[in-house]
Amino acid sequence: MNNNLNVGGQLELGFNGSARTGVMRRKETRIERAQWWFTKMRAAVDGATSWSAKPAPQPEQIWLAQ
Repeated sequence: MNNNLNVGGQLELGFNGSARTGVMRRKETRIERAQWWFTKMRAAVDGATSWSAKPAPQPEQIWLAQ
């Protein structure tokens, strides 16, 4: 394992001495994550099936032994 100290003073851990490459994605803020979540939940509610009330059951014939 390779431990490098980067310019910001944070410890960066790597494997086999390979440096991290690629573009780092900007960390999302809490508000952005909340907006994403509520957008998904609104879409789920909008796409939900509306259920109608259950119809009344058919009358049942009961035979009594005499």
